[in-house]
Amino acid sequence: MATRVFVDGHEGTTGLRIHEYLIGRSDIDLLVIDSAKRKDAQERARLLNAADVVFLCLPDAAAKEAVALIENPATCVIDASTAHRTAPGWVFGLPELAADQRAKLRATKRIANPGCHASAFILAMRPLVDAGLVPMDAAITANSITGYSGGGKSMIAQYEAKEEDFDTKLLSPRPYALGLTHKHQPEMAAHSGLKHQPLFQPIVGPFYKGLTVSLPLHLSALKPGTTPEQIHAVLAARYSGERFIRVLPLRDAESLAGGFFDVQGCNDTNRVDLFVFASEQHAMVMARLDNLGKGASGAAVQSMNVHLGCDEALGL
Repeated sequence: MATRVFVDGHEGTTGLRIHEYLIGRSDIDLLVIDSAKRKDAQERARLLNAADVVFLCLPDAAAKEAVALIENPATCVIDASTAHRTAPGWVFGLPELAADQRAKLRATKRIANPGCHASAFILAMRPLVDAGLVPMDAAITANSITGYSGGGKSMIAQYEAKEEDFDTKLLSPRPYALGLTHKHQPEMAAHSGLKHQPLFQPIVGPFYKGLTVSLPLHLSALKPGTTPEQIHAVLAARYSGERFIRVLPLRDAESLAGGFFDVQGCNDTNRVDLFVFASEQHAMVMARLDNLGKGASGAAVQSMNVHLGCDEALGL
């Protein structure tokens, strides 16, 4: 019997791509709301409770409202908003987070899909904290550059405006979240093992998708005697056998063959690439992903696959 799936908020960037991942799957029966009833609470409630799996691609407040409408204990909710990423009773939708994470995803009916910046940060940082190389109370700085699709429909419209309406300021990289309270910071700390939120500086660039988070580390601030080789070895050991995570060679020459790093190198995949670049005093750990794939819709579908017990890569 096919799994009944309802995407609440399928008109947005994340919801549309989830539909693209699922539309051709014979094991999925997609439930679609009539466009005229999109804001009809009764019809939404009917579909939310009729589904085996619900994806919430909504603002935080609307996601909480949708969860409140679900009375069917068998319905698994995968929430793509920020609302439940550190909430009790919700499992973080990052199968590679820890050895027991997949078991938790299979057992739960409440999954919080990670943010794109957070996924990259956590996958790069968590193994180093678990191994004791980065102290739990370390003061960590993280930088990110991402494509404009992460800003949703309104930002996409700005960047893809007609020439006569285009703001040329958008041609430059644009740092943002300068209030230093980016919405991904709580989950970055909660799921990386750090006691304090990182100082996080994101930048949006004039390209559609692709994301890289960089973690600059002073070797002197890490566990005494820590070397770049140890950092790389910890990451390689942690993700050995993970089909969606690649740890590239230390100081990967191929990635810098042209002198510059390719932020878009994981686009159109559900893959995360991890890099360690280093000098005698410093290490730069970098995580690269497609912010619409492993950073959003791909991650949600992967968590659904884990929860259902089917091939984790199905449809991806």
